[in-house]
Amino acid sequence: MSYKIIGDSCTDLPQSLKNDEHFYLVPLSIQIDEYNIIDDATFDQKDFLAKVKESPNCPKSSCPAPEAFMNLFGGEDDIYVITLSSNLSGSYNSAVLARNLYLDENPLKNILVIDSCSASVGQTLIAMKIKELIESGLAFDDVAKEVTKYRDQLNTMFVLETLESLRKNGRLSNIKAFIASALNIKPIMGSTNEGTIIQLDQARGMNKALTIMVKLTKEDVKNPEERILGIAHCNNYERAVFVKEEMQKQIPFKDIVIVDTAGISSLYANDGGIVIAY
Repeated sequence: MSYKIIGDSCTDLPQSLKNDEHFYLVPLSIQIDEYNIIDDATFDQKDFLAKVKESPNCPKSSCPAPEAFMNLFGGEDDIYVITLSSNLSGSYNSAVLARNLYLDENPLKNILVIDSCSASVGQTLIAMKIKELIESGLAFDDVAKEVTKYRDQLNTMFVLETLESLRKNGRLSNIKAFIASALNIKPIMGSTNEGTIIQLDQARGMNKALTIMVKLTKEDVKNPEERILGIAHCNNYERAVFVKEEMQKQIPFKDIVIVDTAGISSLYANDGGIVIAY
């Protein structure tokens, strides 16, 4: 059976999958002051980060319209859609609506929409898992069952260089943000099973925070030799390599993939942020 894997643009694909004819991305958009930025191949990360730094306001994202997903549902027999956590964006609801509208006219089509309960490289790993399952010969229903099970076991963590975005969007008071900045405190954040964000720990200094993230991963991961670790970085490849090397010293992951953040992930991670998923 022919297939298509569609991610919203928070799915940070490595170049090999961007070039894969089975993969497609549906862009979200970002509004920052008077600028409307489309999160597609035209996204300029350096320019975006400069605009974020200069603005007193927090950027706001807009999810794709259902039509943007529906336009990609034609052709292939089996369609798989991966979206940003439904607790962070309306992208999942838009994709579900698109699926329902399309099936009204095409009831025999196979379309799975999966809420990643994650973001960035977490979505990437789900997309990679779908491809692996399809290529192993599984039928659509079995792929849906297995990738849902995989999603439920997926863990995501991230460390932020700056708390400015949290301050600007009201999730952190000015005083807390000032104190954290003054003391060089870096929070280690994680996602819950429902796709919401929680703080797991904190440390003074980025390298210490990343080291703690590695420690938390080592304590949490099961059967790492069967799992892929994904690392996404926002404008700091060297930091991603540091995390990869620290992980390799302590945890025997089957493979480690590094990707750069596109627009929506850059909005969440901000300059220097690191996201991991496994």
